Amino acid sequence: MKLDGFQQWLKDTMGLDASTIGPTLVERAVQRRMSACGRAGLADYWQWLRDSTLEQQELIEAVVVPETWFFRDAQAFATLARHFDPLWAATHAGERLRLLSLPCSSGEEPYTIVMSLFEAGFPIERLDIDAVDISEQALGKARRGLYGSNSFRGGDLGFRDRHFQAVAGGWQLPASIRARVNFIQGNVLDLGFLPGEARYDAIFCRNLLIYFDEPTQVRTVEILARLLKPDGLLYVGPSEASLLLSRGMSSAQFPMAFAFRKAAPAPNPLAGTALQTNRRVASEPPRRAATPLASVPASPSRVSSASQRKPAPPTPASTSARPASAATTQSSLLDTAQSLADGGRFVEAAAACDAYLQAQGPSARALYLSGLIHGAMGRDAQAEGHLRKALYLDPCHEEALMHLALLLETRGDAAAGRVLRLRAQRCRTAASR
Repeated sequence: MKLDGFQQWLKDTMGLDASTIGPTLVERAVQRRMSACGRAGLADYWQWLRDSTLEQQELIEAVVVPETWFFRDAQAFATLARHFDPLWAATHAGERLRLLSLPCSSGEEPYTIVMSLFEAGFPIERLDIDAVDISEQALGKARRGLYGSNSFRGGDLGFRDRHFQAVAGGWQLPASIRARVNFIQGNVLDLGFLPGEARYDAIFCRNLLIYFDEPTQVRTVEILARLLKPDGLLYVGPSEASLLLSRGMSSAQFPMAFAFRKAAPAPNPLAGTALQTNRRVASEPPRRAATPLASVPASPSRVSSASQRKPAPPTPASTSARPASAATTQSSLLDTAQSLADGGRFVEAAAACDAYLQAQGPSARALYLSGLIHGAMGRDAQAEGHLRKALYLDPCHEEALMHLALLLETRGDAAAGRVLRLRAQRCRTAASR
């Protein structure tokens, strides 16, 4: 009995392409489970695995490595909250907002969605989130809502003070947040996945497709499209954007959110919104000065909308026209690159990044953006090169560290990815001192 049989079983069962995480990781998982079951060799364990549904789940748990945190890639949550705002709720009277988080891991993503919508003024008693994962262990943690320090990353942790209670062992989410999320053990590749469910207004399926081979990716996208409303939003990871474009989806053109629609995009409600991709903004969740969510009743009730900000008065025009400075012009070139990427025009976006770098010289922000763009086009070698250059300029650029770790892991270099994740953790620890 060879390891190939276990790799094929994992692919058939959960879609996992062993080459994306490295055969060594699969081998270690099989060896651990074989030892735990007291089996003498691979052939003996293989027979045990085939006969025991409990052991099948245990092996799945052994290869699933959850890596998530609250407000990860925060632009996605910011655009969701801006799209489904109090005005949307008012113009869709009687409707409930239905969202899907897949895979939800230990719950940080769906709970972030609840907090984001609440702080934007959405009446969360009209919110239904289905959160699906194949791991029972991850779902158990999610249902408990108790989190340690590794789930809280980035510079601004104000949301933790607003929504969590410090307890022995970590930070506890209140029942009012947990009540908005329905956790489900499931496998997106199962026949009849989520049968009979109404379609969703938005689906988060980030950094799952990269672990599948191409036929499984295509099949999964078709399943997600079936579950999505005609005008719904599908959020994916940066490295998965090119796949959705190749399957006929169009970019929602939300800044660095990697959101897509099934059909031609509707008018963008975020047009003109200045959502920057600098590290400070990207790490800040939306805020609302309001009563903590723990006090919001779980039963339906009227929730007042957040007051709309008045636009700032226009700046008086100068009496004498002045040419824009070179720095301003070059900065706008980088903004143009971001806008092109948001629209799925990756080739032009990459060219704009190159022009900026040639004119201004090395920049961690520009190199990081260029790395994301090349990754979205499937140019892994170029993406890796630009991310490494960004880290040379800014060794603690957390987003670059995490994206590079993910890139290395998906090509089978799990050890190198783990080193980068530990480095990011050390940077967070040092920054918090």
